[in-house]
Amino acid sequence: MKKNNYTLILSICAIILSTCAISLNFFIMATQKPDEEEVYKTSIKQHLQHFSAPIPQELTFCGEEVPLDNIFVREALDRELTSIMYQHNSTFLILKRSYRFMPEIEQYLKEFGGHDDLKYLAVAESALSDVVSPAKAAGFWQFMAKTAKEYGLIVTEEWDERYDLRKATQAAVKYLTASHDRLGNWPLACAAYNCGEGGLKRQITKQDCDNYWGLSLNAETSRYFYRILAYKILLENPQQYGFYVRIKDCYQPLPYQTVTIDSSITNMPAFAKHLNCPYRYFKILNPYVRADKLTNPNKKQYTFKIITPEDLSYAKILDNNDSNNITDYLE
Repeated sequence: MKKNNYTLILSICAIILSTCAISLNFFIMATQKPDEEEVYKTSIKQHLQHFSAPIPQELTFCGEEVPLDNIFVREALDRELTSIMYQHNSTFLILKRSYRFMPEIEQYLKEFGGHDDLKYLAVAESALSDVVSPAKAAGFWQFMAKTAKEYGLIVTEEWDERYDLRKATQAAVKYLTASHDRLGNWPLACAAYNCGEGGLKRQITKQDCDNYWGLSLNAETSRYFYRILAYKILLENPQQYGFYVRIKDCYQPLPYQTVTIDSSITNMPAFAKHLNCPYRYFKILNPYVRADKLTNPNKKQYTFKIITPEDLSYAKILDNNDSNNITDYLE
């Protein structure tokens, strides 16, 4: 009987000691500072996400199917899509600019008989900005001066229609449609836009290959059409690639008016001031104005966009565009 009591006492003591040890361990853990490295790793997992760019099941461009089952096509597209997806600053700016400029480009493409997908070529060319390339190509569609003139655009030191979005879009549609008719498909037509049709045809003949996917081209042109496709994929579904852009944070369409003149302008800043449009805003709205004067001996009509300081209210523009919705995302 005494032996049983002794065993019971030992068991109770063991339970008490074990409970105390557990309690002490919890107390120590509660009073200790959390491991900074573990906190950092946890924070990264929660807030910093990197993931492989999803490739769509199928893809077309201007109605023509892209052979995504081809391993080399798939990997080349993945390279461009991944690159664009992780160029956060430039891709965010493109998304914001697209709200202002894409509806306008789409309207012009429809007006001039161009397929809607051609707008992504303008994105790949200029990121929807009036940039000038090292080779002196200019505007959203990046025309060289010689080519622009061949397609009916005025290019002078005073007035450059490569920066006129409507006229440049019309010229781009003409160029691309003609290339498509000669080359037989849109990937080659877009490649010709990048490297020139003559050089592309020489490679087609040399390699005896009449499709973009199998041609060995220079590094820029070999990536060019895939970049266009990547922009199409991402801009059609930005949220799937981690981009959440509120409509209210996008660059809004501007409420400009137009003025047409048929005379020379000797002082463009004074002309803008007379219209109550500060010269900086005047130049933004009329990027084809390239000098502080305009010589017009033949009484040609020139149209200018103007915006007055009273029309520049952000809140007013949002209200007019019905964009002030915090949950409304660019899709």
